[in-house]
Amino acid sequence: MMKDLLNAMSKCEKDDSSQTKPEEPQNGQIPKGEKPKPLRNLTKAMLIFLVCSAGSVLFSVLKDPSPKNGIWVAPYDFKLFKRKDEQRQPPMTDKLLGGLLPQGFDENSCLSRYQEALYHKQPTKHPSSYLISRLRRYEVLHKKCGPYTESYKRTLESLKSAQHNGTLATECNYVVWIALGGIGNRMLTLASVFLYAFLTNRVLLVHPGGYISDLFCEPFPEVSWLLPPDFPIIDKFKTFYQRSPYSYGNILRQNNFRNSTEYSLPAFVYLHLAHDYANRDKLFFCDEEQTPLQKVPWLIIKTNNYFIPSLFLIESFEEELHNLFPDKEAVFHLLGRYLFHPTDVVRELIARFYEAYLSRADEVTGIQIRTFGKYSGLYDYVMDLVLGCLRKEVLLPEIIDKKPIMYRSKQLKTKAVIITSLSSRYSEALRVMYHGHQTATGDIIEVYQPSHEEYQQSGNKMHNIKALAEIYLLSLSDNLVTSAGSTFGYVAQSLGGLKPWILMIPTNQTALGPPCQQAVSMEPCFHAPPAYGCGNKKKVDAGQIVPHVQHCEDRNLGLKLVEKDKNL
Repeated sequence: MMKDLLNAMSKCEKDDSSQTKPEEPQNGQIPKGEKPKPLRNLTKAMLIFLVCSAGSVLFSVLKDPSPKNGIWVAPYDFKLFKRKDEQRQPPMTDKLLGGLLPQGFDENSCLSRYQEALYHKQPTKHPSSYLISRLRRYEVLHKKCGPYTESYKRTLESLKSAQHNGTLATECNYVVWIALGGIGNRMLTLASVFLYAFLTNRVLLVHPGGYISDLFCEPFPEVSWLLPPDFPIIDKFKTFYQRSPYSYGNILRQNNFRNSTEYSLPAFVYLHLAHDYANRDKLFFCDEEQTPLQKVPWLIIKTNNYFIPSLFLIESFEEELHNLFPDKEAVFHLLGRYLFHPTDVVRELIARFYEAYLSRADEVTGIQIRTFGKYSGLYDYVMDLVLGCLRKEVLLPEIIDKKPIMYRSKQLKTKAVIITSLSSRYSEALRVMYHGHQTATGDIIEVYQPSHEEYQQSGNKMHNIKALAEIYLLSLSDNLVTSAGSTFGYVAQSLGGLKPWILMIPTNQTALGPPCQQAVSMEPCFHAPPAYGCGNKKKVDAGQIVPHVQHCEDRNLGLKLVEKDKNL
């Protein structure tokens, strides 16, 4: 048998070194004019095939562990994939995710929409019946008021004048989302703006910038969510920033917006809710400001903040939010699965990579590494944190023998590690550490990294496509390690229903502390919430107002949603 194995490997090497190869038959068909050749030795042929096939996958990773485009292109073309643990769990057949998703879409128009059940394990978070009924009501509203409908055209009339004419019918009001930041920020903020539209009976329209249509399928039946390119003030969007004359904070500075009549209100208001917003902009989160804003037909929002936790602190929204989300830590988990369905291009990357490298593993550990500021160049320091976390939480076994393993027993478990990072150095180091070495548990550790772009390229379409695919791959992990403050990691953990171990990178390198801490909630963190109260304008601790809004593990001043009985 060993002789046959060596001969097979030799055969692979000869085939691989050939400079000219005959054209491969398409779809398994034999070229015209050729007859099939009989197999003289089936066992030997099968052995050659298996060794060559395994080698093609292995060497795509190890021969050049950091190719320019990563290892996205797998040697297979799978239309679907299933997790190995389906043998332990009954297959999911609820393509509507417990009623979360609407019916009526052509299933072939977006393969990921109704195949969500094949991507993740059995869900532990389910939508409330009230959330389901409200989503169906919103879809009716969107169909009535969406782009190019008669209601939409009538509401556009208000934009032809500088002020909103109270005599015009505005049966439909709108909130327009403008992309800001990387893919993680865009998904978090889009979900935030949608929930605000949901609570205020507005229709969400999405500015087509940021490659949204290349990344996600339409979430609402029959009518698009994309803002039409002929929107009257779309050219003004590039001038919207914190000090813009159209910003809510600036309007408040110039006049008493709260006491304005319907005839003197502006036709639109720009809400600047990004990290650099001023105190007047933050008044958006005050209950008393919501009443006059309701009279403005068009609200335009630019933000890089997941501001949903502060919506839970607005008194007039409190009862509705409680009915929508009895489980407070499942807000983005449910909204994300409702809104975000990767396009077929993105889904193909996810399926190919998962089936080729992760699906046969007994366990998958995801590691997301993102460094900011001065820590971007401190590779050794960050790598020590990663290894310390993996050891402390026993996420990967220790190496006990650095001699190469000569064979693999069928009883040994395989643990796959998927690393996402702009740099390839972390995956290369972990791969070298485990490749061919005996572990304390006897498990085989295989390390993969889909791509490494070296720096963030939010304006590059292919960069965003690969980033979105990596987010979904991380969400399919059994265990997840993320980087503090990374919105990329926030989205992955929430979509996957995971409570990750967060790498705690301190501001002082000499500070001693645990390398990571497990999150108490799968919810993302609102990094820059208001620090002042609304009525008395004094500083308040927003993490102490209600039990389900508390401070984040990775941002002391940030806010996140938790279950009521959890304490940070």
